[in-house]
Amino acid sequence: MSRVGKMPVAIPQGVDVTVTAEQISVKGSLGTLVRPIHSLVSVKNEGGKLSFVPNDDSAAAGAMSGTVRALVANMVNGVSKGFERKLNLVGVGFRAQAQGQKLNLQIGFSHPVVKDMPAGVKVECPTQTEILIKGADRQVVGQVAAEVRAFRPPEPYKGKGIRYSDEKVSLKETKKK
Repeated sequence: MSRVGKMPVAIPQGVDVTVTAEQISVKGSLGTLVRPIHSLVSVKNEGGKLSFVPNDDSAAAGAMSGTVRALVANMVNGVSKGFERKLNLVGVGFRAQAQGQKLNLQIGFSHPVVKDMPAGVKVECPTQTEILIKGADRQVVGQVAAEVRAFRPPEPYKGKGIRYSDEKVSLKETKKK
C-alpha cells in the first residue's frame, strides 16, 4: 500500500468537504473544486480529517489510494491558499501585459500573442517581464503556465524566451571556425 495514501488530510478552518460515493467536493474561500473518486478507493471524513482506504488488497488499489490522497490534498490546499506559477520573459523588447482575463504578449513575432485565461485562473503582470498565474486548481494553473511558455520556450544559444522563474537554462557554446 502507498505510504502517501496512509497519511490523512487535515481539513483547515473555513473549508467544507462533501464526500459522496462517486465524487468529492471541496469548498473554500477561493472557490469550489469537484473531482470524481476512483472506484478502488473509499474516502472517509472522520473528525476534520480525510482518510483514504483501498477497497481491496491489489497493488492498483494501494497505488490509487495514494494518488487520490495527493489530488484531494491539492484541492484542499488550493481552495484555502491557492497556487501560483511565475514566468519571466528574457529578451530585448519582450513584454507582457494583463488585460482582465487576457494576457497580451509581445515576444518577437510580427504580431502580438493573446492568451485567454480559463475560468478560475487569474493573471497578473507586476512588471513588463514577469507573469503571475494564480488559481485554486493546481493542474489548471500548471497547464496554463505551460501553454504560455510554449509560445516562445527558451532557446539554447542566448536563452531568450519565456521561462519559469526557477528554471535554469543551460546555454550551448556557439560554433567555432
